[in-house]
Amino acid sequence: MNRFHCKTILGQIRRFSFMLLLLLSFYSCIPQKEIVLLQDMEGDKNYKNPFDELESITDKYILQANDYLFINVTTPDPKISEFFNQTRSGTANTQQNQNFFYYQIDDQMNIDFPYVGDINLKGCNVKMGKAKVQEALKPYLKEYNLTFKLASNTFTALGEFRSQGVINMNKEQVTIFEAVALAGGTTPFGKIKQLSIMRQTENGAVTHIVDLTDKNLINSEYYYIYPNDMLYVRPMKAKQFGIGESFSLGMLSAALALYLTLSTLIK
Repeated sequence: MNRFHCKTILGQIRRFSFMLLLLLSFYSCIPQKEIVLLQDMEGDKNYKNPFDELESITDKYILQANDYLFINVTTPDPKISEFFNQTRSGTANTQQNQNFFYYQIDDQMNIDFPYVGDINLKGCNVKMGKAKVQEALKPYLKEYNLTFKLASNTFTALGEFRSQGVINMNKEQVTIFEAVALAGGTTPFGKIKQLSIMRQTENGAVTHIVDLTDKNLINSEYYYIYPNDMLYVRPMKAKQFGIGESFSLGMLSAALALYLTLSTLIK
């Protein structure tokens, strides 16, 4: 191979190395504004405070089919309490666990309550559901205490979360940031400026896009997640090029050293 051909090949390698270096530099450098949470963003987004009219997030959550409820009736007479807390024979939507009873809402939004029968909870939040059970018990009980809670508090995390799947909410009210933490946080390639919240409503599923880098999110109606919400974080384009989390400045330095070596050889 003559010297001209060698220079041609080395020139092509040089150009390829230069382009590779530029590509890696572009996709390996994520701007700080894309990853820092709770930044002071300019402009008023006119967020609506979720607690202007309601006391808690459970007031806003409308019960859905397949939700589990913990319902317990306590009266001065233990025998009467046991009667109203008994598990019906052949009923598939109640189960006993350490003397606690859990009722699953069926597709018609009913629960089959002992002795009382079906109680419809369509369009009810937790407080309204409790009121409906109390109303159903009026003909039978005068003095009693009713505990009524949502038992199926979970959300789903998908996409660029370190822990994907169905995750239990560890308390009644969970903020969007607590939900991200429960999912192990996001990977370096997660687009946290475009986190999608998919939520079921009475009128069907709706999707909200929130920006975790904007501190105004704290005063928004999306600061708290609802039970059964699905959170999705899209990947950045860098992941499409096969650049993994192990990519570092050391690798970039190695590419630069290769480029400089080739440049010296063809001089």
